[in-house]
Amino acid sequence: MEKIRISGNHKLRLKGKVRISGAKNAVLPAIAAALLTKEKVKLNNVPLVKDVFTILTVMKELGARYTIKKNSLSLQIKKIKSDEASYDLIQAMRASILVLGPLLARYGKSIVALPGGCAIGSRPIDLHIHGLEKLGASIILEHGYINAKAKRLHGAEVEFEKKTVGGTENLIMAASLAQGETVLKNCSLEPEVINLCELLVKMGAKIDGIGQEIIRIKGVKELGGATHDIIPDRIEAGTFLIASALTQGDIKLTHIQPEHLDVVIEKLRYSGAKIEKLKDHSLRVIGSEEIKSQDITTSPYPGFPTDMQAQFIVLMTQASGTSIITETIFDRRFSHINELLRLGAAIEIFGDKAIVKGKTPLSGAETIATDLRASASLVLAGLIANGETVINEIEHLDRGYERLEEKMKSLGASIERIKE
Repeated sequence: MEKIRISGNHKLRLKGKVRISGAKNAVLPAIAAALLTKEKVKLNNVPLVKDVFTILTVMKELGARYTIKKNSLSLQIKKIKSDEASYDLIQAMRASILVLGPLLARYGKSIVALPGGCAIGSRPIDLHIHGLEKLGASIILEHGYINAKAKRLHGAEVEFEKKTVGGTENLIMAASLAQGETVLKNCSLEPEVINLCELLVKMGAKIDGIGQEIIRIKGVKELGGATHDIIPDRIEAGTFLIASALTQGDIKLTHIQPEHLDVVIEKLRYSGAKIEKLKDHSLRVIGSEEIKSQDITTSPYPGFPTDMQAQFIVLMTQASGTSIITETIFDRRFSHINELLRLGAAIEIFGDKAIVKGKTPLSGAETIATDLRASASLVLAGLIANGETVINEIEHLDRGYERLEEKMKSLGASIERIKE
């Protein structure tokens, strides 16, 4: 079993340059999109994280062959050899549900286990299922599986009851091979959705309204191969932005798209950090001696991302004053707070709100990572907690961060991965 051990110091000042990896939440739907064609799909800037290898295992079971060289992935599914993504494969990662739409669209049937993933609240897949049913799929839920069939999907108008990134992605992929035109309303606006649409267009899909709440897809009979670059991971970038602000550091982030981080940058500037956008797709962030407290509310893009909530709470533990953090996306995404309390943080939870008292000194302790972003928040807290912090169950961290401890170490952190 592997753990992360950090020798923390409230006087730590992170300095240096770090390259941001490709976006985990962009590459997963891009991999699933390869199910839509017999031809080869090549993806560049692929992060070598656990979730990527999990979905590749799913794809291999469905008939995919793939090769990885450095951070480039080539995969091809000439013939789908199975229509079932079993529970053993799906349980580890919720994003595996993204194979449902493309597998159904190309193969005419799909049996996918109801997914697992991080324990951060209810994330119903009803929006995926209802949308596919409007496209003509016959779907039965039984014995923990989604059993979907359709001779060929047909165009329809689908309005999502609420924003759903995975639902938007699943329906766009399915509609790309459907007969006729599909109109999707109230679509998610995340950069990862846009990146998927750009890949599909390269493959021959006809999509109008990319990046807008209303997207129109004219289905085609078949799609071809493509080569595509995965966008930088805005959540990893945001984590390092907070790391610099938290430690009064001076960090340059390279290979990023700053416009994807506008709301996070705005909040950090208000907190006192100096952030400079450079010409070469880079950012420089310099932390301030005085961190100002502020309130945030998570919301769908372009609002403050729920995936940055845990990290921002750590920053607010060192701010002057009290902050109110409101979580509107997931109903159980405060599990990391119990672990932060073990480090000495002063935080109270009232329903969907976390009240964070600032200027609280932290001290090292043994902790458990409860989910992906919680694990990142514990790393940040461990950096400034006096003494040794040990983070257990770091498989969550490995799901979405590529070599995080190595990158932190290169900036001056005393951090290492240990085995027991």
